[in-house]
Amino acid sequence: MLRIVLAAIPIVAMTFAIPIVNRVEPRLFGLPFLLCWLIAWIVLTPAALWAIGRLERRW
Repeated sequence: MLRIVLAAIPIVAMTFAIPIVNRVEPRLFGLPFLLCWLIAWIVLTPAALWAIGRLERRW
């Protein structure tokens, strides 16, 4: 059950949080905030899945 919840975090962050973070300002690295948000989660998703794999191997 824990691995399903952990795997759902990036999906929720990239789909359902869009109305909350949908803004141009502030700009990060010259990019709109929404684009930085999506890029960050695209980069963080493999790290989250790696952590899930580590947890699964321990149990």
